[in-house]
Amino acid sequence: MKLILSLIAAAAVILPTGFANAKKINVAVAANFTDAAKDIAAAFEVETGDTVLLSFGSTGKLYAQIANGAPFSVFLAADQARVTKAVDEGYAVKGSEFTYAVGKLVLFSENADLVDDKGAVLKRPDDFSRVAIANPASAPYGAAALETMQALGVYDMLDARLVQGDSISQTYQFVATGNAELGFVALSQVIGSDHGSQWVVPDDLYRPIRQDAVLTEAGADNDTAKAFLDFLKGDKSEAIIESYGYAVE
Repeated sequence: MKLILSLIAAAAVILPTGFANAKKINVAVAANFTDAAKDIAAAFEVETGDTVLLSFGSTGKLYAQIANGAPFSVFLAADQARVTKAVDEGYAVKGSEFTYAVGKLVLFSENADLVDDKGAVLKRPDDFSRVAIANPASAPYGAAALETMQALGVYDMLDARLVQGDSISQTYQFVATGNAELGFVALSQVIGSDHGSQWVVPDDLYRPIRQDAVLTEAGADNDTAKAFLDFLKGDKSEAIIESYGYAVE
C-alpha cells in the first residue's frame, strides 16, 4: 500500500502542475470501498488532471439518492442488484455496468483473544453481548452477515444481540469503539491490521459480494466519467483493489 501511494506521489511531482480543461466528476461509492476509492481517485487525478469528488454511503442509500436526482456521474455499488435496478429503471446507462471488485466478509473484534480462525466465538454467547452488522436492507455486507449466521445455525441465538449500522463504515465504528465486541465487516477495512482478532468468513457461507460499477444517466454524456470507469478497469486500479483484499474478476 505504501508503495502504491509513493508511486502516485512521485508521478505527481514529475507531471505538469496544470492540465488544460480539467474537469470534475461526482462519484457515489459504497462505504466498504472507501479507502480503495480514494487511492484510485488520486491515481486518476495524477494521470488526467481531472478531479474526482467521492461521496460514501450504504449502497441502498446511494441508490435512493441517484433515483432522486443526485448529480452522480458514476455509481460504485457494493452489489449487482442495485446497479441492475438502476439500469432497468432508467437511472443508469445500459451496457456500462461491470464488476470492479468481489468483496470478502470478516468477523472482527478489537479483543485480540476473542476471534479464532474458525469463528467459533459465535457459538459461545457468554463471551460477548453485541454483534454489529450493517443494515441488511441497504448494505450487501449486512445481507452477507445474515446469510453467514444462518448457514452456521447461530442466527436465532444471536438475533437479540445484533446492532445495525447504517453502512459498513458505521458497523466498523461500533466495533472499534467497543459498542460491540464483535462485528461483521469488510476485509478491506481490517486488512493488514496489527491489532484485534479476525476470521475471514469462508466464501461458501454467503453469496459472492460482486460489486458493480455503472455510468449513471447524469453522466451519460460525460467523457471524464467514462474515462474514470475505463481507469477503474485498468491495471493500476486492479493493483490497488487487490491490495485491499478484494478479488478482481
